Amino acid sequence: MTVLSDDLRARIVAEFPKYPNKRAVTLPALHLVHDELRHVSTGAIEEIAELLELHPSEVHDTMTFYQFFRTEENPLGKHRVWVCRSISCGLRGGEELLAHMCEKLHVTPGGTTEDGKITLEFAECLGVCDGAPCVLVDEDCVHNVTHEMAEKLISELKA
Repeated sequence: MTVLSDDLRARIVAEFPKYPNKRAVTLPALHLVHDELRHVSTGAIEEIAELLELHPSEVHDTMTFYQFFRTEENPLGKHRVWVCRSISCGLRGGEELLAHMCEKLHVTPGGTTEDGKITLEFAECLGVCDGAPCVLVDEDCVHNVTHEMAEKLISELKA
């Protein structure tokens, strides 16, 4: 039984011409799989390795080097929320904001809510120092986040 759909395999193969060799497609392939499945399973690693003509350990090494990817034992929720902990955000309440959101969601950093809707994580820097403290929600960055804004954001994501 295969883990990757024909469409997902085709999207990975479509990346080949964009890179100097198949090995260079490892990270884009992991992102494609992770975005679609919300995790990267051992089976997916094996299938990516086969497509890229690599040993599965090479794909696994790339995946585990980055803290972005989740395994099937710890998949992402529907929404991924990152709270920035850079020096700028820290000085403007980023750590307190993270603690507040953890309390409201009943999770620790890296955890996913029981309903599977929100995974809350911290980022070392989101690069939006002028909007500190900031939160990245999926692909959207929210600036100058207060506790009240965070609660509203949580309510919207849970709806």
